[in-house]
Amino acid sequence: MPIRSTRVFRRRAAVPAVLGVLLAGVAPATAYADSVRSSQWHLTAMKAEEMWQTSTGEGVTVAVIDSGVDASNPDLQGQVLKGKDFAPDEEGDEHTDLGTHGTGMAALIAGTGKSRGGDGAFGLAPGAKILPVRVPDKAANLDADIQQFNTNVPAAIRYAVDNGAKVINISLVTSEGSQQLTDAVRYALDQGSLVFAGMGNDAEAANGVKYPAATPGAVGVGAVGKNLMRTDESQFGPQVDLSAPGEEMIHACPSETDLCKSHGTSDATAIASASAALIWSKYPHWTNNQVLRVLLNTAGGPTTGEERADDIGYGIVRPRIALKTPGDPGPADEYPLPDLAAAASPAPSAEPSKAAGGAEASDGPAAAAPAAEGEGGNTGLLVGLGIGAAVLVGVVAALVIRSRRRSTAPAAPVAAPYAYPQAQGQAAAQPPYPSYGPPPGSGGPYGGPPAQGPGA
Repeated sequence: MPIRSTRVFRRRAAVPAVLGVLLAGVAPATAYADSVRSSQWHLTAMKAEEMWQTSTGEGVTVAVIDSGVDASNPDLQGQVLKGKDFAPDEEGDEHTDLGTHGTGMAALIAGTGKSRGGDGAFGLAPGAKILPVRVPDKAANLDADIQQFNTNVPAAIRYAVDNGAKVINISLVTSEGSQQLTDAVRYALDQGSLVFAGMGNDAEAANGVKYPAATPGAVGVGAVGKNLMRTDESQFGPQVDLSAPGEEMIHACPSETDLCKSHGTSDATAIASASAALIWSKYPHWTNNQVLRVLLNTAGGPTTGEERADDIGYGIVRPRIALKTPGDPGPADEYPLPDLAAAASPAPSAEPSKAAGGAEASDGPAAAAPAAEGEGGNTGLLVGLGIGAAVLVGVVAALVIRSRRRSTAPAAPVAAPYAYPQAQGQAAAQPPYPSYGPPPGSGGPYGGPPAQGPGA
């Protein structure tokens, strides 16, 4: 995650669009045309307001195993539970963020948008609760770091499961797994939880296999950009199970403005975790296997005839479709993914999977789930990415934070609803959100310099 130094800015509060208002009905585009929310492109693309009328993630606890979560952040107040600190040598406790990373992931999941009179940053599942579990920052050398990771993260997973977390978000990576880590993930599955882990951001350098994403039973998550293809940095291979937005992500974090912009598989993992929380909230009697199966079945998948692809796995999460037409959740006691060994594919393909279409017709469930009346039956690649014209105008008016986009793989043409063209007569906004995160190839931490940690 390249660090971009930018001026800290102060946005004007445009709308008192607190969550309660959103739940009463879909907020019109003009209501948040100049708000922080309008710059959260992934929520617009996923039709978040429409989903929130059905589910906000209420009743689901998501553990964030990370650098700590700042519970005082205005968009996380009331969302963060008492957790546990596995980094006692560091200052503070699980409510003290070692950087900005853990708070950012928690905010992408459960931010309420209540700050600035309702002009704050929302998470995808603003009704979910966050269980913060802090683990140490990167150790002094690689061997020590691997050992430290494989001691603390397994213990953190077990703690999260034992303290009510149905979803466990691990936006962290290490280069070697362990039996302890494998056993902890298996424990989580056996106790009815799901573990989502980031792939890492070194695809342009080494594209090495990272853990816990490659651990059997963990759901490995890759990142896609606004063009619906794997981002250049998102690592790929047989351990990719799902993908989610991970480019130009605006969210709450510890900063002068309490807002940050970031990108990477860390962010994508948080979106996948939040998607699971939305589904579980609506279907609380489903098992972890059923929630994951529906998440997989309704993902926007490859259109090449393959069951999965090494770049985006089984597809890009589409929780709106999962909530609307989930299909058969299948057996309660059968895990829907094969155990993917770390070296199952010695030569994974980096070729992007093509998006299947760009309009509302592509907003249907994937082939494994039935199409509902009025829904398209093809496998459009993202979430309900058919954005209505009114919403598009609202997005265009304030979006948009255009940072330099690297591209090494050819991108398919992007259809109008995805392209966010500038509306006639309107100047594109360029709000300089502070950015954070390690540069690709650094192995870097929770938003600190390369030598300090394993952020995904």
